[in-house]
Amino acid sequence: MFIKKLLGITSGSWEASAALMAARNFELSAARDLDHARTLLSSRTILVGIIELGAAVPAEAIDLFLREHPWVTWVAACRGDTLQDERWRRLIRDHCIDYHTFPIDPARLGHTLGHAYGFAALGDTMPRLVRGGGMKMTGNSPAITALRQRALKAARAEAPVLIWGESGTGKELVARGVHENSARRAGPFVPINCGAIPAGLIQSELFGNERGAFTGAGKARIGLIESASGGTVFLDEIGDLPLDMQANMLRFLQEKTIYRLGGNRPLAVDVRIVAASNVRLEEAVERGAFREDLFYRLNVLSLEVPALRERLDDVQPLAETFFHDYACERAAGVKGFSRAALAALRAHDWPGNVRELLNRVRRASVMAEGRLIMPEDLGLTEAGAGFTLPLNGARVQAERLAIAAGLAAGKSITLLAQELGVSRMTLYRLMAKHDIKLPPRRRA
Repeated sequence: MFIKKLLGITSGSWEASAALMAARNFELSAARDLDHARTLLSSRTILVGIIELGAAVPAEAIDLFLREHPWVTWVAACRGDTLQDERWRRLIRDHCIDYHTFPIDPARLGHTLGHAYGFAALGDTMPRLVRGGGMKMTGNSPAITALRQRALKAARAEAPVLIWGESGTGKELVARGVHENSARRAGPFVPINCGAIPAGLIQSELFGNERGAFTGAGKARIGLIESASGGTVFLDEIGDLPLDMQANMLRFLQEKTIYRLGGNRPLAVDVRIVAASNVRLEEAVERGAFREDLFYRLNVLSLEVPALRERLDDVQPLAETFFHDYACERAAGVKGFSRAALAALRAHDWPGNVRELLNRVRRASVMAEGRLIMPEDLGLTEAGAGFTLPLNGARVQAERLAIAAGLAAGKSITLLAQELGVSRMTLYRLMAKHDIKLPPRRRA
């Protein structure tokens, strides 16, 4: 059930104010400009909005704002002459369920707002970024809820933290959450990918160097660990650290001091260590690839980030969050995900985890041609072939795929209609239903 909250974004003109007054029976939040509206939308649940067009704010700025908030059902208000401009007409077509011209008819506006709330009730595109005590992790599955609670407990301590998770699960996000909820949050957070630094440079990169320590070292330079003084160092892929550097890291953890390359005096450094690995370090210890004493030094507090296949309830809120985060990249008119796309997302096994989901959603947002993202836009048409849809959903998807495939193969409307066993007019209606357009210069 929706609480009837309404956002009004107007210039403050007499006509616009009258429009908002006409929207009685709703809890109104009035925004003086787009930035104020962004603040209101980020702090409360509002699913319907009235926005004035054609005032001082250019169409491009309003278009970007509306793309950022596609879960809101918008009603436009404007002067009659505003509709003479194609930019405003296109904006209304792309983003609004209806429009009203000044002076506003209160009865008609009330009817429109009721329709808008009914339309909003059909969707589930409100972003659900769950923030548990400041620990930013999207989703509410049991696995992510447990991780959030453990990470918050770890944040309150000063001991080293070891995070394990498959590649792409979001280990750095967890590490940042630990830092941002710790007593060190005002200090720097310095991420270091231990597997990306060349072996010949890793000591100077981590610990710094003195002047003349090697050819080209014309001056002393602090290392990454020293640069994080007062904050947190995140050692990503700690399992890739060479064995000789593991000894130096162990000494640093024991003594809280470092030696710059070419130096002979210890330098005290006040940092907290959070490390992560996509391999089980216990197994690396057994293979002799990782020092046992360093493992126990790091593994004081341990966190395990679940694979995406273990938290499938979070796939939809994650996908919707990414869809909103990259609103500026979206193709015009793309509003969200179809039921078939959501089913395909849930059916996929996600070997690349959250990183793979992000990449698929970004690609689909750019490449989608209809108002709703379909499985093929996500690259999941084949991968999701085994997922189960409701009977009606399967029929709708089959219709769309058959029509799109026929047109892509170069078939005419007449031939395609014959093959599908429908009339030309029925085929045109199906194309409109699925928002499928004829390729350029295609004859019927």
